[in-house]
Amino acid sequence: MEIDRDRFTEIVQKCETSLIGKRLPTALYVHISALSALDRVLQDYENYARQASQQIQGATLIKFNTEQPKLSYLFYPDFDIDPHPALYASIQVDLNTLTANYRDYSHSENPPILHRKETFVTTNYPFYKQFIQLTCIEERLGLLDKSGFIGTRREWLQKLHRRGVHISGHEVIQKKDNLILTPDNLTPRIDRHKAAIVRKHLSRPVRTALEAELFTPETTFFDYGCGHGGDIERIAKQGYESSGWDPYYCPNMPLISADIVNLGYIINVIEDLAERREALIKAWELTQNVLIVSAQVLIRDQMDGQIAYEDGIITRRNTFQKYYEQEELKTYIDQVLEVNSIPVALGIYFVFRDETKAEIFRESRFRSRATTPRITVKVRRFEDYAEMLAPLMTFITERGRLPVKKELKEEEEILAEFKTYRRAFQLILQATDEEEWEAIAEKRRQDMKVYLALTHFTHRLTSRKLTRQAREDFKALFGSYKHACLLADMMLLTVGDLENIADICQESFVGKKQKNSFLVHISVLEKLDPLLRLYEGCASRTIGRLESVTVVKFHLNAPKISYLYYPDFDTEPHPALDTTMQIDLRDLEVKYWECDRDNPSILHEKEQLITPNYPNYEKFAKLSQQERDWGLLEERNLIRKRQDWLKLLRDRCVILKNYRLYWRKDTDPYKLKALRAEVARRKQKRKKD
Repeated sequence: MEIDRDRFTEIVQKCETSLIGKRLPTALYVHISALSALDRVLQDYENYARQASQQIQGATLIKFNTEQPKLSYLFYPDFDIDPHPALYASIQVDLNTLTANYRDYSHSENPPILHRKETFVTTNYPFYKQFIQLTCIEERLGLLDKSGFIGTRREWLQKLHRRGVHISGHEVIQKKDNLILTPDNLTPRIDRHKAAIVRKHLSRPVRTALEAELFTPETTFFDYGCGHGGDIERIAKQGYESSGWDPYYCPNMPLISADIVNLGYIINVIEDLAERREALIKAWELTQNVLIVSAQVLIRDQMDGQIAYEDGIITRRNTFQKYYEQEELKTYIDQVLEVNSIPVALGIYFVFRDETKAEIFRESRFRSRATTPRITVKVRRFEDYAEMLAPLMTFITERGRLPVKKELKEEEEILAEFKTYRRAFQLILQATDEEEWEAIAEKRRQDMKVYLALTHFTHRLTSRKLTRQAREDFKALFGSYKHACLLADMMLLTVGDLENIADICQESFVGKKQKNSFLVHISVLEKLDPLLRLYEGCASRTIGRLESVTVVKFHLNAPKISYLYYPDFDTEPHPALDTTMQIDLRDLEVKYWECDRDNPSILHEKEQLITPNYPNYEKFAKLSQQERDWGLLEERNLIRKRQDWLKLLRDRCVILKNYRLYWRKDTDPYKLKALRAEVARRKQKRKKD
C-alpha cells in the first residue's frame, strides 16, 4: 500500500466522518475492539501499519493521525477496571517508511490518563453503560471543564480534591457525607437568565420578519421573553409600537396583545416540559397576526463539551439548551398550537392567525422577480398616456395577467379613457415587445406550478379558500385552479427522476457542472429551470436554508441539496468554504459541518455559478481563463484544498495578485521559458478549438 497524497486524503476523510471513536482536531482514537466497525479503508490502513512492529500485541487504543501518515498504538492495561487509566506505553508507526518508535511511560510519576472512555468503544462494549454514566456525573460536576488541565494524573487528582469528591471504581463519591453521586441525586441549578444575549443588532428572527415585509406602518410588536430588550428598542426606532416582557429582566411589564409576537429562542432554554409548552401557548394567545417562533437547531459540532439533561443539555454557564431537529421543531409547534407553521430559515418559523394570509405569504416566496419591458418604439399616443399606464404595467409585471374589477386603485381613470384594460394593454404593446410580456406570464405560470407542487407536503387549499386575487391568477394563467393543480402534481412526479434532473443541469445556461453535482450562486436560483427550483424548494420550503447561503449544490447521485457559505465570495479570487448544510430529501435528515479553518476547501471558476450581469463577472471570468491557459485547473482533485492550491502556485512559479497571475521574479530563466511555451501552446489550441 502506497500512502500518496490522494490515499492519505481519503484516510483523513474517513477519520473525520467516522461514527466510531473519539474525534479530535488532529486525530481519531479507537479502541482495539472497535476496529472491525470502522470503514474498510481505515481497517486496511491499520493492517498495513501492523507490519512495522511485532510489539503491538496488547495495545488498547489506536490513534489515527490526520495531519501526517502516522498511526500510534497506545497501551492502557487497566482500561476496563480503572475509571481513568494511565498510559503505559506507545508505539508510533510512520506509514511512509514503515518504521516504529517505542515510548515507555510505565515509570512516569505523572502519566497521561484517559477520560470519556465510552467515546473510544462501540455501544455494545461490555462496560459502555458504566463508562457513560461516570462521564455524565463528571460533566455535571464540571470536572471535565478545561480538559487541557486534566490530561495527567496529578492535575486530575488535584481537581477532584478541590471539588470535594473522589472516584472509587466507576462511582463518584462526595467526601463530606460519603454519598455516591448519581444522575438522580445530582440536579444542576439552571440559570435561565444567563441564556439572554446582549446583541448589537436585531435578532435573526425579527430581522427575517422585517425582510419578509410582515411589518406595515400600523404594525404593533411584542417580544415575549425579551431578555435585555434589544429587539424592542430597535423595532421602536423604526417607527413601530413595540413592547415586551421577560420573567427575569422585565417581570413587571404588562403582557400585551400585538400584531406580531416574537418568541425568540425561548422554548429551547426552558427545561421544564410543561412550562415550555405554556410559554408557546401564551405567546400565541397574545398574537393577532403572526407569531415568530425560533429555537436552536441541532448542530453536531456544537455538542462537543456539553452534557445531556432531560431532552436537552446543560451548558457550562448553567443554562439549559434543547437542540431541536428542524422538522422536530415544526412538529412541536404544530402539535401544541394546532397550526401549520411555515419554516422560513433554520430554527425560525412563522405562524399566521389567518390561513389565507399564510397562503399568500407562502405563494409570494415563489414569485420570481420580473422587469417591466422597456419602451422600444416611440408611439405618440402611448407617450401621452405613459404616466397613467405605468400602474397597469407594474400590475401585469407582478401578476402576469390583466387586472379585474377593483384590483387596481387607478382603475377609474384608466377605464374612463380606454373602456377596458385590454384596450389599454393594446396601446402598451405598440410601444413594447409582446414576447417580453409573454415571457413574464410564462415565468409567473412556472412560479405558481412550483408553489402548488410544494403544497403537496403541507396542505393545499381548496378553491373556495383561495383569495380572490389568487383565483383570478389561476383562471387567467391556467384556465382553472383544478388544471393548475394537475400540472403541478405532474411536475412533482418528475422531480424524483435524478437522470432527468442531471440532464436539465447539463443543459442549464448557468451553473458549475461536475460529475455528481451541480452548483449555482444563490442569486440565480430563481432563473433556473422550474424543475430545479422545485427540487431545491423541497428542501428550502420544508426545512429552510442555511443563513447567508452563497452557493446551492444539487446532488445528482442522491436526492440531496447542500447549502454552502463562502463569506468572501465577492472579494476573494478563490473563496474558502466556511459552513455546509445538507438536506437529504428522502428522510429530511439535516447535517451541518464547519470547514477546516487551516486548510479549507476553496472555489474555482466562480463565473460559472453566476450570470454575466453579476458584479465583477468579467474579472472572475478573465482570471479563470488565465488559470486554464497557465495549466492550473487541469487536475481538479489536487486543488480542492487551499494548501494544495498554494503549493501548485509555488511549483508553477506563479503569484496571484488582484485577480491576475504573474510569474515569480526569482524563477529560473530556463524553467520560465518552458512554462511560457506551455502557456502559448494552450492558448493556440484554445483558439483552434
